[in-house]
Amino acid sequence: MEPAPTPRPQTLFIDADACPVKDEAYRVATRYAMPVVVVANSTMRTPANPLVTMVVCPGFGAVDDWIAEQVAAGDVTVTADVPLAARCVAKGGLVVDPKGRLLTDANVGEALGIRDLMEGVRQAGGATGGPAPMTPKDRSRFLATLDGAVHAGRKLRASRRR
Repeated sequence: MEPAPTPRPQTLFIDADACPVKDEAYRVATRYAMPVVVVANSTMRTPANPLVTMVVCPGFGAVDDWIAEQVAAGDVTVTADVPLAARCVAKGGLVVDPKGRLLTDANVGEALGIRDLMEGVRQAGGATGGPAPMTPKDRSRFLATLDGAVHAGRKLRASRRR
């Protein structure tokens, strides 16, 4: 009888093309010696750290598809993309948006509904404005939420191994 394959470690995925909190995410991942996969449409500078890997996925939607395919229960994804967040949550992943909001089974449906509503308003010619600029408070909230998500993901992975 073959031994069961060793599961890969909990991983942090970053939807990196427009992510304003990459440096904060690297700090948290380094603290926990957690692998980080930075996924973008084109190559970007990443820290010279053996825990950080860059994956380039050119093409519309390719980054989202790649992350959604790779994420597993207990992994953490940083993204502002609500449809990607919903796909990750459906696979048991944890999702933190750059403003520090944790997206879960309990609230990702509402976030999708609001996103779709606002898209409809924009298509109808309504002015919705863009996102508010990042503030130090947003960055602090992001760090705290990401730290909590890492811990929650570790507990989830541990409970599935039992």
